[in-house]
Amino acid sequence: MELVTQFSVFMVNKPGVLAQVAQRLAEAKINVLAMTVMDSSEHGVLRLVTTDVEKARAALRKLNLPTTETEVLMVEMPNRPGALADICMRFAHAHVNISYAYCTTGGTGGKARAVFKLADTRKALKVLSNPEPKRRQQNHRRPMIRR
Repeated sequence: MELVTQFSVFMVNKPGVLAQVAQRLAEAKINVLAMTVMDSSEHGVLRLVTTDVEKARAALRKLNLPTTETEVLMVEMPNRPGALADICMRFAHAHVNISYAYCTTGGTGGKARAVFKLADTRKALKVLSNPEPKRRQQNHRRPMIRR
């Protein structure tokens, strides 16, 4: 897990704008680690995390699109059912609100990444730094048969 810079790029909702952003990042040889795109009737918001913040900042600046930067938490997790639920439950039990999240799949070594925008990032770091509490195993004994 690590704190990373996320770029939010506000794009006019018309054909070719996302392609233009992707092309600019490709030309600058910037790898995208995670991204999501949301739209409304007037504009789209591209949120992305890259391998090189400085190069991405420079490349996006050349596009003259409104862009903001936000600190988010990127968490590597196993690519299996329930991995995201486990992390979200740990945040819930610690009363850490998740503003939004998005994920990748099929990363290196069967890992996936989740990106979280949290109300309290420092607290979330502490929550995930502590070992996950052991779950109590329920005793599923068969009832004794009376004769």
